[in-house]
Parts: sequence; structure tokens; C-alpha cells
Amino acid sequence: MSDSFTVRLARDAADVAAAQRLRYDVFVAELGGDGPLVDHENRLERDRFDPFFDHLLVCDPARGDMVVGVYRLLRDDRAAEAGQFYSEDEYDLGPLRRSGRRLLELGRSCLHPDYRGGPAMFHLWQGLAAYVTDHGIEVLFGTASFHGTDIARLAQPLSLLHHRHLAPPDLRVRARNFQDMNLVPEDRIDRVGAMLEVPALIKAYLRLGGCVGEGAYVDHAFNTTDVCLVMDTARMTERQRAVYTRERAT
Repeated sequence: MSDSFTVRLARDAADVAAAQRLRYDVFVAELGGDGPLVDHENRLERDRFDPFFDHLLVCDPARGDMVVGVYRLLRDDRAAEAGQFYSEDEYDLGPLRRSGRRLLELGRSCLHPDYRGGPAMFHLWQGLAAYVTDHGIEVLFGTASFHGTDIARLAQPLSLLHHRHLAPPDLRVRARNFQDMNLVPEDRIDRVGAMLEVPALIKAYLRLGGCVGEGAYVDHAFNTTDVCLVMDTARMTERQRAVYTRERAT
């Protein structure tokens, strides 16, 4: 494993297939997800939205440019071509659509197990920052997941997100098949323990000034409980912006 990576967008069908293969390993084989277009024979996690997304890849030259991290990115103009944003089946995105601002939906972020906890994620973030700048993006959003669908087990971290990180009204998207996240009174939350249960990707968004929509969405097919994260680049502090754009972890 190397500390030297290349970051680029997928250029052809082979690149997209490499991203889908890593997604299969993580979301299907590791986490138990499934979907109508998942190709189990060829180990590809895919859906109808893939042709409309840009696929951001982190590759390791020391392993033959193997794809070790992926993010898929859907601009609002491309969502119009697709007919909707991916997460629009789960969340009412009306507040974002009515804002008139440039939107970017993020999804399917994952890393090869050998690269978790290292600098690969920061290379993904830097690639994302460059993409946001290049396309004049103002608001980023997308669903992020807790593994499993047992709401009672997730009551503490979901309640923490609701009480401490709820989006302001102008960004507050709402789950369609609504699962209340206000499950534990704020004064009864074990904040340290609850935050330990929050997945690393969600915590990364929160550190960057991100917030969550109202309500969770229980996705039984994908074996996840989803929250919608929203990040307004105009509301980021200079400290947060420095984390978001720095070249690598310190």
C-alpha cells in the first residue's frame, strides 16, 4: 500500500466498472446491500443513475492503478436529464430545489478496506473540492448510512444528530417515508457514546459544517438507515474550508 495516489474522474466504461466493483465489495459483499440492477455474477453494484453521475476515483499506482476509493457526483443539470436526483426517492428536496443555487449530490462513497483510516479519504475530499470549484457548486448533499435497520439500536446517534445538527429551515429536506430521529430527549443522550456510533463519513461532514435533514429513511433493500446530509459552502468557516481543501491529512 502506497501513500501516493492519483485522483481523477472515470474516463470510460472500464473505469466505471472498476468503481462498481469496489462498491459491490463494500456495499453488497461487506454490508449486505442489494438492488434490482446489482450484477452478482460479475460483482458489480450499479443502478440506473450511474450513467448520469461523474465517478471520482482514487487510484494506487503502486498496485497497478487499482481503484481504492470512489465517490459519485451528480450535478443539478445532469439530474434534470435523469429526471430526478438519486436521493429524491427518499427525501423531499424541495427546499434545495427552491433555493435556485447550484446543487451537487454525493453518493456511494467508499474505500477499499486496506485504505481506511489513511490518507486516501483526504485525496477523495481534495478531488471533490476541485470539482466543486470547477463547476461553481454552492450546496452539496446526499444520503449517508448507518449499517442496519434496527431503529432502537440507533436511537442514541440518530437523536444526537436531530438535536445537535439539524439543518436550518432553508436547507431542511424531509424524509418521505418518515422515520423520526427525535427518539431520546437531548438531556438523556450519552453524547460521547452516541458520537462513537456515528459513521466516519457522517462525522467528516459534520466537521466541515454539514447538517442533517429532518427524519431518517429506513432502506431495507440496502440494509441501511439513511440520513440526508447537506453542506452549504457559503456557511463554511475558514477553518472548515482549510480542512476541506488541504492536500493531505496532517
